[in-house]
Amino acid sequence: MRIAYLDCFSGISGDMFLGALVDAGVPAELFEKTVAALNIGAKLEISGVNRSGISATKINVLVHGEKELPREVYWEQKGHKHEHDHGHKHDPGHSRASTPAPHEHRGLREIKDIISRSAVGEGAKQMSVAIFQALGAAEARIHNTEIEKIHFHEVGAVDAMVDIVCAAVGAEALNIDEWVSSPLNVGGGTVKCAHGTFPVPAPATVELLKGAPVYSSGLDFELVTPTGAAIVKTLASRFAAFPEMQIERIGYGAGTRDIQGHANVLRLTIGETGAGVKASEETITVLEANLDDLNPQVFGYVMDRLREEGALDAFGMPVQMKKNRPGMLLTALCRPDDAAKLTQLIFAETTTLGVRRRDERRQVLERKWLTIATRWGDVRLKIASRNGTVTNYAPEYEDCRRIALEHRVPLKSVIEEAVQVFLGSTRDQK
Repeated sequence: MRIAYLDCFSGISGDMFLGALVDAGVPAELFEKTVAALNIGAKLEISGVNRSGISATKINVLVHGEKELPREVYWEQKGHKHEHDHGHKHDPGHSRASTPAPHEHRGLREIKDIISRSAVGEGAKQMSVAIFQALGAAEARIHNTEIEKIHFHEVGAVDAMVDIVCAAVGAEALNIDEWVSSPLNVGGGTVKCAHGTFPVPAPATVELLKGAPVYSSGLDFELVTPTGAAIVKTLASRFAAFPEMQIERIGYGAGTRDIQGHANVLRLTIGETGAGVKASEETITVLEANLDDLNPQVFGYVMDRLREEGALDAFGMPVQMKKNRPGMLLTALCRPDDAAKLTQLIFAETTTLGVRRRDERRQVLERKWLTIATRWGDVRLKIASRNGTVTNYAPEYEDCRRIALEHRVPLKSVIEEAVQVFLGSTRDQK
């Protein structure tokens, strides 16, 4: 399995993430073509820089030939004019400095239209929209308004679109199976917004980082920007210490400031788990709760929520409880780092008064994803192997289901063709 690890010891911003991607091997030409495909009057300036002795890649977004642009988000209530807009102007340790900007705005719907019309892959489009959706939802909650009323300032929207769409395109190009992030160093001090001065992290950043492990090393700079927070929360499946892997590539993306005694960079490490790596055995946490008074509809909802929040699996079994009452045993398997969060979810969503917890060792087969081209479209296929020998393979259900609905063909036909194409490709390789 191919893993990418984000070391956010100096936070993360959109431009730092792009710099790390290029430094790790994503062709700069791919980003330049992506920016041109957006057709929004932007260009990239890519250079090599030094941050406290670390060689890194710095990427600046040029809008109408100028850099040092603001990251501004505006919102307005219905019936109000632009002079009543509220905005956030950030001058973080690695972001753009604040400058005056014209009274032009782009709503989330317009931004989605620009992305959908661009000559960018469908997967990257979906990821870009998901990141923008997270950013807009955070701003909407802060301002107690609807997401449709959130407006990105024209230059800020261009800057953010470049960062976010290029981030999605670059992430897709690396063909990563799982993104993992370290805890995030958010920095310290204060940041000036249109509403006034706020402590770091800024309101939108705090909202986006709900559920993520954060800390401050004491530096008086804003180290995590809202765009950076939206990217890492959308991409990363978990926050953990450095995972076991066989390292292949390392990339450093530079922030704008060169901070004395502190390398202002984002480190991206890419590697494989599999042969030669102790990844066949791991520790997982088992959470259990007995339930005899929970609505069955709620039980299904709880299992869905557990999986959404990071459970490796969640299932139920019928049990006979005290006084011969029929009940259900809820079991969730998760990584140890997610156990506390999922325990709180079980308490909040069910009627249980206690959750049992234990750590167990499990052996897992090596897994990787392969994209199979069927006559109706691409299908991801999960391949499991042991000591280099394939033992199991299965097409991704959601891909097959989507294709079956779009092309009005039987689901079983899509699954069968994906398997046959895979088997045919393996025979050709022999």
